[in-house]
Amino acid sequence: MLIPPFNSGCAMRIKGFVLLPIAIAALACTPHVRTNITPLDPSLRLAKTCPDGVILYTSPDRVKQPYREVAVINSKGWLNGSNESDMVLSMREEAGRLGANGILLAEIEEPTPITKVAAGVGQVTLPRTGKATAIYIAADSANSVAACANYKGPSWLQRHFFW
Repeated sequence: MLIPPFNSGCAMRIKGFVLLPIAIAALACTPHVRTNITPLDPSLRLAKTCPDGVILYTSPDRVKQPYREVAVINSKGWLNGSNESDMVLSMREEAGRLGANGILLAEIEEPTPITKVAAGVGQVTLPRTGKATAIYIAADSANSVAACANYKGPSWLQRHFFW
């Protein structure tokens, strides 16, 4: 008895049929926050740190040590797909990638309640924006290293489905 050759085209259609809903679900479940960073001194090279090692400061006078400004951070998220915590976490991750161990939060701007109601009626998605400055505090670098000692980043599933 002859066995017909395996039809790889059929397998590709099945893969697409299975993977497409998973990709759509991943997009629906991930927080909708985009953060970009503009380095202030591109020649500055610092060791990366984890998000837990990046401290959030609400004003410059709360930083009790001398610090160096590393980068400007801008974040944008959608009201129905993110919250302030998602935005701050995204800022911490990006600042940590540059080696900053602190961020000075300038503002998180939300639409007004009237705008939210109007958008709800018109079914429009509204953005929230955040601005901050990534900073490096040399005197606090040991605390940052200690905070990251036992840090385990989120798994692939957590980052893409359960965040």
